[in-house]
Formats: sequence, C-alpha cells, structure tokens
Amino acid sequence: MTTQPKLLTYEEYLEGPECKLRKEIVDGEVIMFAAPVVYHQTILVNILTPAQVFVIEHGLGRFWCAPVDVVVEREPLRVRQPDLLFVSNERAKIVGDRINGGPDLVVEILSPSNSRTYIQSKLADYARINVLECWLVSPQDHNIEVLRLESGEWQRAYIRGPGELIESAVLPGLELDIAAIFQGT
Repeated sequence: MTTQPKLLTYEEYLEGPECKLRKEIVDGEVIMFAAPVVYHQTILVNILTPAQVFVIEHGLGRFWCAPVDVVVEREPLRVRQPDLLFVSNERAKIVGDRINGGPDLVVEILSPSNSRTYIQSKLADYARINVLECWLVSPQDHNIEVLRLESGEWQRAYIRGPGELIESAVLPGLELDIAAIFQGT
C-alpha cells in the first residue's frame, strides 16, 4: 500500500523551523534544493551588483536574492524562490515577510538538473501572478534569454551572449554586459 505525502498548508509552512531553507512548494509538496554552487552565486552577484546600483541611483524599487519566498497561491500552497527578483515602487505593497504576488522581474540561473517541465511550471506560475519579465540565465551556454509577459503569455524578447548587452523593459536604461555577467565562472 502506498501512502500519499502529507501536503503542507501555508500556516504549517510558516511554523516550520526549516522555513528559511532553499525550497519551493508546489501544490503543498516541498521540493528541496541543494545550496547553489560557486559559479551560480558568481553569476548572481555579477547581475545583482550593477542592477542594484542602477535601481538605487534611480529610486526604482528593490532587489532580493533567494531564498526569498514568492507566494503564488495559498491553497493549494505554491511558493517559488527565484534566484533574483525585483519589485518596483509601484508594486511595493506585495512586500512583507514574503513576496505576496508578482515581482516585476525574476531571474532564474539554470542548472543542468533543471528539467524543461520544471522551468515551464515556474514560468506558468510567474505568468499567473503577473511577473512582467523573466531572465533565463544559462551558465553552460553563456547566454541569457529574456521573456516578457504579453496578454498573459511569455514571449521571447531575445537571447544574447558574450559581446552583447542585456536590457530590461522593466528597468529602462539598465544595460548589463553579458560577458561581465559570466566573468569568473
């Protein structure tokens, strides 16, 4: 006889001692992740540092790094933890102890263990909460795919690699050198 795993409620999740660990919850089921490897964190810092400076200089909002919970749905519980997220001043009301709704921008640094199904599931959740832009960063290929939400569907804006710049529709004027993003990896 097989037993069904006990599905977590939002209240149980908040009470648990492991609440701050790197994990996501999909329909109440906890999915644990290993700590990111050094090259992953290098890429994250290489994106965050100039982007955060730009956002602060222009007073546009705030960036956060995982593990920060983005609550997609409370019943059944769905919580995602993008590697990096930006919330504009206009959406600041979604920020509390957790992010309760859609950030303007999420960045996902892909790992070899990420399946297409997993990424598509995350993108569907991000579309559901009206995330405006998503960057899919591929350390293996040294490129970044930028997706923008249009009429509830993700549309590829572009894929760019070393020697090119990445721009954000969410953060007009921000330009990041892709070669610099992958520097040190």
